[in-house]
Amino acid sequence: MRRTPVLVAVALGCTLLLVLILIGGAPRISADTPSEVIVTNFPKVQKIEGSVSVAEPIPHAAFVRRLDVVVPPVARSATTGLVEAGVIDAAGFTHAVLGLRGDVQGNLLREGVVGAVLVPDEEPVLQALREQARYDFPVEVRAEVLKKDRGYFASGQPRRVLGFPRYRVFLYNTSDRSVDADLYVYLTD
Repeated sequence: MRRTPVLVAVALGCTLLLVLILIGGAPRISADTPSEVIVTNFPKVQKIEGSVSVAEPIPHAAFVRRLDVVVPPVARSATTGLVEAGVIDAAGFTHAVLGLRGDVQGNLLREGVVGAVLVPDEEPVLQALREQARYDFPVEVRAEVLKKDRGYFASGQPRRVLGFPRYRVFLYNTSDRSVDADLYVYLTD
């Protein structure tokens, strides 16, 4: 029997809070207006001196593309024949979502796989790739090239962990025809 006054008090309190919010009694937060930020200095951990400012929003994602890369038939194991498609700057990002698509140039006689391998842009890793045909710490995406797809191919979208700030991109193609490939890399944290 004592529950009724408590429930009534709680209901009245919630109603009053809702009315205050609706008429502007509670502070409103907007992304459109600047907010004051207080920086606390912990000198034993990391000393901050002078003014602190952020010129623009810190990016949490980046989108990188390598479009229209012609990849002739070359096996993944033939590392000296791989098609190089530049360097991807991944500094500050911990993951990548990869996508690979494209089309076959001509009539496909032998099915195969088109793949992109991102290799850390570190000299010992690149030397192992060139001299020993060894992939150290690869980040890879691949797509099957099938006759039934009439010359078009596309991969899934695997999400991979990144462990290096820069990667070199290499492409291979085990079908019997050259392909025109597009690589998409969505970098995230």
